[in-house]
Amino acid sequence: MKLKTYSMQQLVFILLFFASPVFSSGDANLSVSDLKATAQLGTSERKSPPELVESIWTNVKKQAPALRKEVLKVAVQGYRILLEKGVLPEGKPLTIIDFDLPSTERRLWIIDMGTKSLTHESLVAHGRNSGELLARKFSNKSESFMSSLGFYLTGERYVGKHGASLRLDGLEEGINDQARTRAIVIHSADYATETFVKRHGRLGRSLGCPALPKENHEEVIDLIRDKSCLYIHASQESYKEKSILLSHNAASERGLQQF
Repeated sequence: MKLKTYSMQQLVFILLFFASPVFSSGDANLSVSDLKATAQLGTSERKSPPELVESIWTNVKKQAPALRKEVLKVAVQGYRILLEKGVLPEGKPLTIIDFDLPSTERRLWIIDMGTKSLTHESLVAHGRNSGELLARKFSNKSESFMSSLGFYLTGERYVGKHGASLRLDGLEEGINDQARTRAIVIHSADYATETFVKRHGRLGRSLGCPALPKENHEEVIDLIRDKSCLYIHASQESYKEKSILLSHNAASERGLQQF
């Protein structure tokens, strides 16, 4: 019997496929094609990270006064790594949530990485057990009713008990990789509105999901659905130490072997 031979590149893809904790037999599957190295990056994505951050910052800082440059820098760093490793398809937007900010502030931003411009800014709720006005505690465990930090790929749009919703797949093992099992999704909520803030001094809280105002939420979901990058930030050293994408800036050196 003649054995089939494989090129070195094919063997790398096969090894990545079977070694990756992101792959599963459920709805969170990433195909082998998702892991193929990106041969050509768009003009914006080819820029070095500092140059790309500066370009975006120049365009968005007036429109998004609560967005901090250091948070943008971290988000772009992770986005670039995911793009270069083929986990993130080219041309997808970058969504950032900053849970260092109180829920009374607009702390979600969507950035068009092609035009390096702000597409959307919004309030967003955090998990019930993460805190009241501020999110201070985070968990990857089921029934914790806390938010989870880190980098995600957005999944498919569906209609559930909250109406139009968007599934999320956590990319960081032990940090947010239980998102789909926990049913952590983007959805709308009556408690995620300016009106609720005026009445209660803060947003209401979810069971761990990043909940949005109902206004324009379907357009937001359609904008970021199907494997775009979401980064949920908070200043926690424990996350930085555990994150494959951020710890000691070593993710690119390790080649994202977990993926």
